[in-house]
Amino acid sequence: MNQNELLVQKFYEAFTKKDSQTMAECYHAEARFSDEAFVNLSSTEVKAMWKMLCERGKDLKIEFSGIEANDYSGKAHWEAWYTFSQSGSKVHNIIDAKFTFKDGKILTHQDSFDFYRWSSQALGMTGKLLGWTGFLRKKVQSNARLSLEKYMQK
Repeated sequence: MNQNELLVQKFYEAFTKKDSQTMAECYHAEARFSDEAFVNLSSTEVKAMWKMLCERGKDLKIEFSGIEANDYSGKAHWEAWYTFSQSGSKVHNIIDAKFTFKDGKILTHQDSFDFYRWSSQALGMTGKLLGWTGFLRKKVQSNARLSLEKYMQK
Protein backbone atom coordinates (compact mmCIF):
# COMPACT_ATOMS: atom_id res chain seq x y z
CA MET A 1 0.00 0.00 0.00
CA ASN A 2 1.19 3.52 -0.73
CA GLN A 3 1.07 6.39 1.81
CA ASN A 4 -2.36 7.68 0.76
CA GLU A 5 -3.88 4.21 0.84
CA LEU A 6 -2.44 3.79 4.34
CA LEU A 7 -3.93 7.16 5.31
CA VAL A 8 -7.41 6.15 4.12
CA GLN A 9 -7.06 2.78 5.86
CA LYS A 10 -6.02 4.56 9.08
CA PHE A 11 -9.09 6.81 8.79
CA TYR A 12 -11.54 3.91 8.42
CA GLU A 13 -9.84 1.76 11.05
CA ALA A 14 -10.25 4.68 13.46
CA PHE A 15 -13.88 5.02 12.39
CA THR A 16 -14.55 1.34 13.20
CA LYS A 17 -13.30 2.13 16.73
CA LYS A 18 -15.23 5.44 16.91
CA ASP A 19 -11.85 7.18 17.36
CA SER A 20 -12.80 10.62 16.06
CA GLN A 21 -9.50 12.14 17.19
CA THR A 22 -7.47 9.89 14.90
CA MET A 23 -10.01 10.47 12.12
CA ALA A 24 -9.58 14.24 12.53
CA GLU A 25 -5.79 13.90 12.33
CA CYS A 26 -6.18 12.44 8.82
CA TYR A 27 -7.62 15.71 7.47
CA HIS A 28 -5.67 18.65 6.07
CA ALA A 29 -6.19 22.07 7.70
CA GLU A 30 -7.92 23.18 4.46
CA ALA A 31 -10.08 20.05 4.13
CA ARG A 32 -13.60 20.05 2.70
CA PHE A 33 -16.28 17.35 3.04
CA SER A 34 -19.67 16.73 1.45
CA ASP A 35 -22.23 13.96 1.34
CA GLU A 36 -25.99 13.73 0.80
CA ALA A 37 -26.75 15.21 4.25
CA PHE A 38 -23.71 17.32 5.20
CA VAL A 39 -22.80 19.73 2.40
CA ASN A 40 -19.54 21.61 1.93
CA LEU A 41 -18.15 21.30 5.45
CA SER A 42 -14.91 23.02 6.39
CA SER A 43 -12.06 21.20 8.08
CA THR A 44 -13.29 22.25 11.53
CA GLU A 45 -16.86 21.23 10.71
CA VAL A 46 -15.97 17.82 9.27
CA LYS A 47 -13.89 16.97 12.33
CA ALA A 48 -16.81 17.98 14.58
CA MET A 49 -19.24 15.98 12.40
CA TRP A 50 -17.24 12.75 12.79
CA LYS A 51 -16.94 13.36 16.55
CA MET A 52 -20.69 13.94 16.80
CA LEU A 53 -21.52 10.83 14.74
CA CYS A 54 -19.09 8.66 16.72
CA GLU A 55 -20.50 9.86 20.05
CA ARG A 56 -24.14 9.48 19.02
CA GLY A 57 -23.72 6.21 17.14
CA LYS A 58 -24.12 3.87 20.10
CA ASP A 59 -24.72 0.84 17.87
CA LEU A 60 -22.69 2.08 14.89
CA LYS A 61 -20.88 -0.64 12.95
CA ILE A 62 -18.57 0.17 10.02
CA GLU A 63 -16.99 -2.03 7.35
CA PHE A 64 -14.72 -0.73 4.59
CA SER A 65 -13.07 -2.12 1.47
CA GLY A 66 -11.76 -1.23 -1.95
CA ILE A 67 -9.20 1.34 -0.88
CA GLU A 68 -7.26 2.65 -3.87
CA ALA A 69 -5.15 5.81 -4.05
CA ASN A 70 -2.32 7.47 -5.90
CA ASP A 71 -0.40 10.66 -5.09
CA TYR A 72 -3.41 12.89 -5.80
CA SER A 73 -6.70 11.05 -5.38
CA GLY A 74 -8.27 7.94 -3.99
CA LYS A 75 -11.45 6.05 -3.29
CA ALA A 76 -12.97 3.58 -0.88
CA HIS A 77 -16.21 1.74 -0.29
CA TRP A 78 -17.76 1.60 3.15
CA GLU A 79 -20.96 0.49 4.77
CA ALA A 80 -22.56 1.60 8.02
CA TRP A 81 -25.19 -0.02 10.20
CA TYR A 82 -26.77 2.13 12.90
CA THR A 83 -29.98 3.37 14.48
CA PHE A 84 -31.02 6.76 13.13
CA SER A 85 -31.46 8.86 16.27
CA GLN A 86 -34.32 11.04 15.00
CA SER A 87 -36.61 8.12 14.15
CA GLY A 88 -35.18 5.11 15.99
CA SER A 89 -35.09 3.27 12.65
CA LYS A 90 -32.34 0.82 11.70
CA VAL A 91 -30.24 1.91 8.72
CA HIS A 92 -27.78 0.09 6.49
CA ASN A 93 -26.09 2.75 4.39
CA ILE A 94 -23.82 1.86 1.45
CA ILE A 95 -21.31 4.60 0.64
CA ASP A 96 -18.63 5.27 -1.95
CA ALA A 97 -15.97 7.79 -0.98
CA LYS A 98 -13.65 9.86 -3.15
CA PHE A 99 -10.62 11.68 -1.79
CA THR A 100 -7.94 14.13 -2.84
CA PHE A 101 -4.75 14.58 -0.86
CA LYS A 102 -2.36 17.36 0.06
CA ASP A 103 0.74 17.23 2.28
CA GLY A 104 0.00 13.64 3.32
CA LYS A 105 -3.53 14.44 4.53
CA ILE A 106 -7.08 14.26 3.15
CA LEU A 107 -7.87 17.54 1.39
CA THR A 108 -11.30 16.71 -0.05
CA HIS A 109 -13.65 13.91 0.93
CA GLN A 110 -16.87 13.30 -1.01
CA ASP A 111 -19.20 10.52 0.17
CA SER A 112 -21.98 9.37 -2.15
CA PHE A 113 -24.94 7.16 -1.33
CA ASP A 114 -28.46 6.49 -2.58
CA PHE A 115 -30.46 9.20 -0.77
CA TYR A 116 -33.81 7.56 -1.54
CA ARG A 117 -32.64 4.22 -0.12
CA TRP A 118 -31.23 5.94 2.97
CA SER A 119 -34.30 8.13 3.57
CA SER A 120 -36.64 5.16 3.12
CA GLN A 121 -34.82 3.38 5.94
CA ALA A 122 -34.10 6.34 8.21
CA LEU A 123 -37.39 8.21 7.82
CA GLY A 124 -39.82 5.36 7.18
CA MET A 125 -42.95 6.23 5.23
CA THR A 126 -41.94 9.89 4.84
CA GLY A 127 -38.71 8.77 3.19
CA LYS A 128 -40.50 6.25 1.00
CA LEU A 129 -42.99 8.87 -0.20
CA LEU A 130 -40.73 11.93 -0.43
CA GLY A 131 -37.18 10.56 -0.57
CA TRP A 132 -36.94 11.23 -4.29
CA THR A 133 -37.80 14.94 -3.90
CA GLY A 134 -35.45 17.89 -3.62
CA PHE A 135 -37.68 19.14 -0.81
CA LEU A 136 -36.83 16.26 1.52
CA ARG A 137 -33.15 16.35 0.56
CA LYS A 138 -32.96 20.07 1.42
CA LYS A 139 -34.84 19.46 4.68
CA VAL A 140 -32.40 16.69 5.69
CA GLN A 141 -29.43 18.91 4.77
CA SER A 142 -30.88 21.81 6.78
CA ASN A 143 -31.50 19.58 9.81
CA ALA A 144 -28.00 18.07 9.53
CA ARG A 145 -26.42 21.55 9.40
CA LEU A 146 -28.48 22.74 12.38
CA SER A 147 -27.61 19.62 14.39
CA LEU A 148 -23.90 20.10 13.68
CA GLU A 149 -24.02 23.80 14.58
CA LYS A 150 -25.74 23.03 17.90
CA TYR A 151 -23.21 20.29 18.61
CA MET A 152 -20.30 22.62 17.89
CA GLN A 153 -21.69 25.26 20.25
CA LYS A 154 -21.50 22.85 23.21
